Amino acid sequence: MEITGKIIVVMPAREGVSQSSGNPWKSQEYVIETQEMHPKKCCFGVFGAEKIQQFNIQLGEMLTVSIDINANEYQGRWYNKINAWQVQRLATGQGQQHPGCQPYYPNQQPAEQAPYPQQGIAPQQQAQHPPQNAAQQSDLPF
Repeated sequence: MEITGKIIVVMPAREGVSQSSGNPWKSQEYVIETQEMHPKKCCFGVFGAEKIQQFNIQLGEMLTVSIDINANEYQGRWYNKINAWQVQRLATGQGQQHPGCQPYYPNQQPAEQAPYPQQGIAPQQQAQHPPQNAAQQSDLPF
């Protein structure tokens, strides 16, 4: 399974020694946020010092992360584990979009686009019309 988005959190690496084998281990978790109209966040982990160094995931990067999902039971409760096994870097601004969809950037509007354009009137024509006074715009008595 793959998820594409921007890295918004880089957690500190954790390390320890395996009780069963006595070998050292290292893991690190990251949060990726999709760049869709309704963004989703996913926390995933990378296990192994070599993989952490190889992937070299940095805050703010746009990535496509290949992940495996598994669940484990511990004392009657179930926990999801999402591990990355491959990371691909994207060129800046190259997000995953559906054909015909425009990216959504909250609180930003293109400078040439009016917030509520009138139907059938080009933006240049809208600016040429003089503003109407409040009495002409509304039929309300107040």
